[in-house]
Amino acid sequence: MRIVLSNQSSIPIYEQIKDQIKASILSGEVKENEMLPSMRQLARDLKVSVISTTRAYNDLELEGYIVTVPGKGCYVKKPDRMAITNQCMQEIRAIFTKALKQSKVAGIPVSELHKLLDELDGADNDNE
Repeated sequence: MRIVLSNQSSIPIYEQIKDQIKASILSGEVKENEMLPSMRQLARDLKVSVISTTRAYNDLELEGYIVTVPGKGCYVKKPDRMAITNQCMQEIRAIFTKALKQSKVAGIPVSELHKLLDELDGADNDNE
């Protein structure tokens, strides 16, 4: 698992770590029951504070992606597809809400947003 961090990003370091571990789990790169690096080891490897890795791991555990076994470490849980789908839908809803508010400010009709989404979906399909 490779994690690349950007200090110039507006996204906090712990969130960058969390998002990249989550993506590795969802893609199958990191398998169920696989042990993750310790929080301290990951902090050393990434040259960040242990607070950042601890926050990332805590969030991943709260979201159901990993489990911490005291004295043993953190392990990848079997993905709960329904929970992951629900969480993703909540995140998408928040993004769409923000986009809708911005489109109203700019006077862009919802039909244009539909076209844009269809365009983006077509672009993704072309790249697969």
